Amino acid sequence: MTHPARHSRGGLPAALRELEDLRTRVDQLMHAAFPGGGFPGFGVAEPWAPLADIEDAEDAYLVELELPGVDKDQITVEVTEGELDIHGEIREKEHTGTVRRQTRHIGQFDYRTILPPNSDTEHISADLNNGVLTVKVPKTEKGKAQRIEITG
Repeated sequence: MTHPARHSRGGLPAALRELEDLRTRVDQLMHAAFPGGGFPGFGVAEPWAPLADIEDAEDAYLVELELPGVDKDQITVEVTEGELDIHGEIREKEHTGTVRRQTRHIGQFDYRTILPPNSDTEHISADLNNGVLTVKVPKTEKGKAQRIEITG
């Protein structure tokens, strides 16, 4: 099951932001209860969405995802028709001892968000540093709000 697109919080009405927050908390609860994304009785583990922040800066949108222990070769960042898709896989670490508790996510992950109309999708950059993937989406003048004078 893929996750529905997540929207930039800055432009959402308060009620929608609250629903998005609720969805995030439910996802976190389900993944804490069933590490790796596998839910009992459903066979194959489903992709999970990493924790993320979206910042609306002056000249760009910054999407930061928590991906501790992931190499850049295990991550794919794509943009298609105004949707940012970040996916990959966290492989299970080999253990020499007995694992008593495992709550960290493993397996396929998938994070999607709809980009605002003023996003410059031709100049997106991504940087992985200290387990945080930062995707910078520059803004363009296109789509910027304008005040229209009423005549008559």
